[in-house]
Parts: sequence; structure tokens; C-alpha cells
Amino acid sequence: MRVAVIGAGSWGTAVCWLLDQKGHEVALWAREPEIAACVNAEHRNPVYLPDVRFSERVTASSELAPVVTGAAGVVMVTPSVGVRATAQALAPYLDDETPVIILSKGIEDGSSLLMTQVLEEELGHAGRIAGLSGPNHAEEVSRGMPSATVVASSSQDTADFFQDLFATSFFRVYTNTDLTGVEMCGTGKNVIAIACGVCDGLGFGDNAKASLMTRGLAELARLGQATGADPRTFMGLAGMGDLVVTCTSQHSRNRALGELIAQGGALQEYEERTKMVVEGALACRALHHLAHKLGIQLPITELVYALLYEGLKPEDGLTVLMDRPLGSEMI
Repeated sequence: MRVAVIGAGSWGTAVCWLLDQKGHEVALWAREPEIAACVNAEHRNPVYLPDVRFSERVTASSELAPVVTGAAGVVMVTPSVGVRATAQALAPYLDDETPVIILSKGIEDGSSLLMTQVLEEELGHAGRIAGLSGPNHAEEVSRGMPSATVVASSSQDTADFFQDLFATSFFRVYTNTDLTGVEMCGTGKNVIAIACGVCDGLGFGDNAKASLMTRGLAELARLGQATGADPRTFMGLAGMGDLVVTCTSQHSRNRALGELIAQGGALQEYEERTKMVVEGALACRALHHLAHKLGIQLPITELVYALLYEGLKPEDGLTVLMDRPLGSEMI
């Protein structure tokens, strides 16, 4: 079938390759005309994962209309900060039944809406909207290395559609109707990964990192409980699975940002150097506001917020966490 992929970053590039491997006709929207031109002429993305090659089934454009027209499904892979504007631009070209899945992870700052909720506001028809999340680094997926993921939607039919669309012999896809839980996991784990990167950058050991990851999972569960998610989701691929890979992998830009922060660097420096958006930095700000709104404690998230936006020194972060009042692990 014809599938539209909206966003030509690393994940968008990997998704194009995966769908191409399944024999689908893939239309890629790239904001930068030069990327679209290279995809059409050289069958590769010159900026993101440039060694990944496509067949002639993959075409690209910097215009939305030719990409979306005739697509049986739409895959959105734009940074979370641009999802609303992109959805507004997409709306005139989509009919009411076209299924749309979002792979971006985050909460909209200001509204505290999840990405699928933003799409529902702009595109309508919540049942045709889904989200995908899991331990899925683009660098590995684009090489056909074994991975698993979760597709979540309020509609089982929509979840089944995207499960069939993405599933391959190396990319195993599960479904879940707990859309809130899957998206909250995908948002929160990026923040915990920044903290783990700081842990690496300061030279702390495995004990410290494992403690951060475990207490980070507790934060995700607390956030999920406050927003009506299924607690089982946080033990699955979108929760524990994605948390582990994002906190430990060399491919994780969130973990790498934390390591740079520990060494005296800054968020702007990292994004200028890599030309990539660090979703955890955006999510941290949104979760900081949401936690205060809901009246819940997210101590690791608050620490990362202080490091990124309030000038807290990395070496003082340990004291902030370790000197908190003692309590039960179950809280």
C-alpha cells in the first residue's frame, strides 16, 4: 500500500527503510528541500542515517499534498514541539478515515496534552489515531536488528492496522489499548535517561545508575496512576523496555545530553552540534508543570529540570536526591 511518512529525521528514515523492506510504496515528507531531492536522486537521506539505502519505492517531497494524497496510512515522526503545527497543515489533505500513527514522544508544553491528544484536537476522529513506543533506536531498526514495539490506540482495529503495517521478521509489534500509559512511558523515560547520562558523566557506578532507573520507573508509574493509565503498561516494552535502552544505549541522545551536562556543557550546545531535538529536555519542562498541576512528586524529573533550566550544578544533584526524606519504596 501507499504510506506517508511525515518527518525525515533518524526515526523517519528508519521507518521508511522498514516499510520499504515490506514492499510498500513510501512517500516521505522532509521539511528541507535538499533532503527530499537527495532521497529522490540518490535514494538516501544525506543528513540522518546517510548510509541507509532505499529502493525506488521511496520518494520524497518538501510539500505535504503530494506525500499524503492517496496514502492508506500516515506515520508522523516530527519532533513533539512541531506536532500541532504539522497536524494543522496536514488536515486539509486527510479524509476522516485515514489512520494516523504518531511515533514522537512528549507532552505539549502549556496544554499538557499527549501527542495523540494533540492530533485528536487538530484532525478529529480519535479512533483512527495511534501511538507507537518501545525500545527502538533508529540506528538498529534501520539495520534490521531484532526489536519489539507497542502500537496503542483506543480502537483495536486501528491498532491492528498499524501492527500489520510495521511487523516484520525482525520488528515484532504488540498492541495495547492503554494509549495514555504507553505515551506517558515514552515521555517520562527520556527525562530519566538524561539523569542517567549525568550519572555516567560524573563517573558514578552501576549501583547509582541502576538506582536511578528503578526509581525512575517508580516515577513513571506514579505519573501513570495520576493520569488513569494501566499499571501493567509500565512493566512492558513502552515502560521498562524503553527505559532500559534509553538510559544505557550509546545511541540515546537523551543519555548523551546528560553526560554533556555533567561535563559542563549545555542543551543548546548539544542540539547545535547534533542538529537533533532532545525530546527529554522538552518533556522535562512539560512534566515539571504537569506534576505541580496534579500534586505528585517526581524527584528525578525535578532534578533534571533544575539542571537544564535553573542552573543547578551537576555535582550538587547527588545531594539533592540523596538528602530527600527517607520513606517506603512503595510510595
